Amino acid sequence: MNLPLSYFELSKKNLIHNIKELKNLSKKGTKIVSMIKANAYGHGQNEVAKILEPHTDYFGVNSIGELETLRKVTKKKTFVLGYVQNSDLEKAIKLGCVLSVFSMDHFRKINKKINKLKKIQEVNISIDAHLGREGFLESELLELFKKLKKSKYIKVLGVYAHFANIEDTLNFSHANKQIKKYEKAIKIAKEFGFLELETHISATSGLLVYETKKGIHPVVRLGIGLYGLWPSENLKNLYKNKIDLNPVLSWKTKIAQIKTLPKGSTIGYGLTYVTKKETKIAVIPMGYSDGLDRGLSNKGEVLIGGTKCKILGRIAMNMFVADINHLSNVKVENEVVIIGTQEKEKITVEEVAEKIGSINYEIIARLSALLPKILI
Repeated sequence: MNLPLSYFELSKKNLIHNIKELKNLSKKGTKIVSMIKANAYGHGQNEVAKILEPHTDYFGVNSIGELETLRKVTKKKTFVLGYVQNSDLEKAIKLGCVLSVFSMDHFRKINKKINKLKKIQEVNISIDAHLGREGFLESELLELFKKLKKSKYIKVLGVYAHFANIEDTLNFSHANKQIKKYEKAIKIAKEFGFLELETHISATSGLLVYETKKGIHPVVRLGIGLYGLWPSENLKNLYKNKIDLNPVLSWKTKIAQIKTLPKGSTIGYGLTYVTKKETKIAVIPMGYSDGLDRGLSNKGEVLIGGTKCKILGRIAMNMFVADINHLSNVKVENEVVIIGTQEKEKITVEEVAEKIGSINYEIIARLSALLPKILI
């Protein structure tokens, strides 16, 4: 197989394994929303969608652009959970989706548009249950449900909220506060006759901490866990030996050049690394434009020849340098693993995140959508 210079390798087997593992934690009959926003957390939206389609009830995206891209490969019912501006509403409705409603102003715009189109539109009502982001406050709900009751073309599919810190299993107090506020919103909806609601508050972390096997709500939104990553170290430790999540993505490239620099040589922009002795280096054709965080300069590592090699100097837009002084049998175009496994060594997304003071979500979500994806 003629491999590209740099690419992401996606394991179809691991992706299917992960959704099945998480489904097994859900009560039988629970509907699954597979979250593929942000280019499927950097994994490739449509590549992931094609694999997950037989295994999921819904897809979840953030934007009209993501929905438009998704419609090239599937007609599966899709939640658009981000804000759709007024000028894009007609396009979203015609593409087919479940829109989220965030405010009275947003409701009025959607209602006006569908009255004009004379078309039934399903919506999810977003509740701000002590998250402090998008969604309706409790004080706005009476007016909202009165208006919804009168709307000829809006059909309320679900009422949903989102946990703020449930992955912090050491302190459940804020989650309890959120649950109470969310349950109050559902109660108000039911008082107005909205009885068969597909309610959902749990993402991967909520499923693991709050809903495991209980089926408290008929829908769960699976995101980070689908991709074989844990919402937090706490949850990883809590579920050790209970479920097995396997990373879906590996990031691979090749050595572009090998050279030996004399002692006292500077490497990269800003002269941030000076060789302390004669040093053999590998020039690697990836950089921060590809999603390799500049914060890994002089900190990060890659795998070459089954061993960890330190990044030397500043990571540039399209390249960086690694120390291969300890390797004897290395050649141009040998494989370099930035994330993943090589022989007996591995570099995890969590390791990379820890080095730059970030989280695994950010590391993968910022991976370049331009790099090719290869399914294995």
